[in-house]
Amino acid sequence: MNKQYQFWFCVGSQDLYGEECLRNVAEHAQAMVKEINDSGDLPFPLVYKPILITAEMIHRTFKEAGEDDTCAGVITWMHTFSPAKSWIKGLQANTKPLMHLHTQFNEAIPYDDIDMDFMNENQSAHGGREYGHIVSRMGLARKVIAGHWRNEGVRRRIASWMRTAVGIVESSRLRVMRVADNMRNVAVTEGDKVEAQLKFGWEVDAWPVTELAHAVAAVSASDTNALVDEYYDTYDIILDGRDKDEFRRHVAVQAQIELGFERFLKEKNYHAIVTHFDDLGTLQQLPGLAIQRLMSKGYGFGAEGDWKTAAMVRLMKLMTADIKNAKGTSMLEDYTYHLVPGQEGILQAHMLEICPSLASGKPAIRCQPLTMGNREDPARLVFTSKTGPGVAVSLIDLGTRFRLIVAGVDCLANEKPMPKLPVATVFWKPQPDFTTGVEAWILAGGAHHTAFSYDLTVEQMVDWAEHMGIEALVIDQHTTLRTFKQEILLGNAVYR
Repeated sequence: MNKQYQFWFCVGSQDLYGEECLRNVAEHAQAMVKEINDSGDLPFPLVYKPILITAEMIHRTFKEAGEDDTCAGVITWMHTFSPAKSWIKGLQANTKPLMHLHTQFNEAIPYDDIDMDFMNENQSAHGGREYGHIVSRMGLARKVIAGHWRNEGVRRRIASWMRTAVGIVESSRLRVMRVADNMRNVAVTEGDKVEAQLKFGWEVDAWPVTELAHAVAAVSASDTNALVDEYYDTYDIILDGRDKDEFRRHVAVQAQIELGFERFLKEKNYHAIVTHFDDLGTLQQLPGLAIQRLMSKGYGFGAEGDWKTAAMVRLMKLMTADIKNAKGTSMLEDYTYHLVPGQEGILQAHMLEICPSLASGKPAIRCQPLTMGNREDPARLVFTSKTGPGVAVSLIDLGTRFRLIVAGVDCLANEKPMPKLPVATVFWKPQPDFTTGVEAWILAGGAHHTAFSYDLTVEQMVDWAEHMGIEALVIDQHTTLRTFKQEILLGNAVYR
C-alpha cells in the first residue's frame, strides 16, 4: 500500500434545537469514532470532523477532503435532520468515494425515558432519508449501509467498502507499462486506452522491449546471485533430471529479469506491466518466475498485452493489502474444462505467470521447455491453489463503453496430480453451476483472462464499477439465464 489512508467521518445536523443538542450530537459522534477506531474492526482509521450545520461548512469540508491525499473517502451520517439543500454545493465539489452510514447513536428506543427532546435530537430515521433523497436526485454514486454502528455485520460492511474506496482513489493514479503490443488478431485484449484514462484515470503507455532488456542487462552478477540464493531458500527445487548447475543458470536469468524489470518500473513510476511472448527482444527467456514474483509484491500483470487485466490485478492487490490471512490475488486464464457429470469445472492456469500468493503450500521452481516465445527454457513457480470461494472479474471494452463482469467461483482441490503440467493451476466451479456460469460469461462477452481474488467479494467489485460509472454484470448463486439476458438488454439501454 502506497499511503496510510484515513476516512473522514462527517455528521450532518442543524441549529434548530439549540446549542445543547449540537453538543450532544458532537459528543455522540466523537464517542462513535473513538470506539470504532479502538475496536480494530476497520482497516483504516476514522477521522472525526466538526458537526456540519451550514452549506458553507459542508462545502468547505468536501473541498478539504478532496485536497487531502490521505483521505480515501467521506462517510456521512445524519444524526439529526439536516436540510438536504445545504448539501448540494458540497456534494457537487466532492471528489472522494462517498458512503452514507444510516445509523443512530442509541441502539434501542428508551421506552421509559423517551420525550420530545430525545425525539428532536435523534432523527437519523428521517434525516437520513432527506439526505438520501438529494444524493439520489443528483445522481451521485455512493454506498448506503444501514444498521447500528456497534453491529459486527455493519462494521464488516464498512471495512469492506473502505477497501473498495482505496481501489477507487488508487485508480486515478494507476500507471500501466505495455511492453510491446497485444497479441495479434486477439480482440479481447484490445481497448480504448484514452477512454480508460478518462473513465478510470489509468495511464497506459507503451515501451519498447529493448528498454527493458537494457535494464535487465545492467543488473550485476552479484545482485542476481543474491536473489537466486533467496529463491533457493524460499522455494522447493524440482530439477526434473536437469544438471543442477544448468538449472541454476536458467533460474538466474529470471532473477536478472525480475531485478531489471522492478528497477525500471520503480524508476518510471509504473504499477502494472504487460508482456507479449512474440516480442521479447534480447531477453533470454519469456519472463515467468520474474513476473510471478513481481505480482507477489503487488504489481499488476496481464498476459499478451492485456492491460485491462493488469490494471484490475493491481487495484485488487491494493484493495486486499494487509488483510490478515489473505489467500491471494492474481491474473488467471481459462484453459480447459472438466466435463464429467457432477464434477464439472474449469482448469485455470497460464503458461508461466500465476501469482504464488494463491499457492496452497510451498511453491517449487521448475524449468521446462516452452514453445511460446522461441527462447530458452524458462524457470517458473509451480503449485496448486488454495480452495474456497473467490471472485473473478473481466473488464471488457464494448466499443462505446466498458463493462465489468463479476463472477463468484468456488475453487476446489484437483482430483489428481498433474505431474506433466509444469505450471501453477487453479480448478474452479463457476456459480451457480457450470452450465449457467459459463453460458452467462459468454453471453456477457467475458474475456479468457480474469483478475481473480480469494479476498474480495462480488459486492466490493460492483461498488467499484458503480463509482466508476460503468455497467457491472454479476454471475453468482442467484443468477438465472433468463434474468441475466434481461440484465444485458437493460445494460445496453442504460449504458450508451
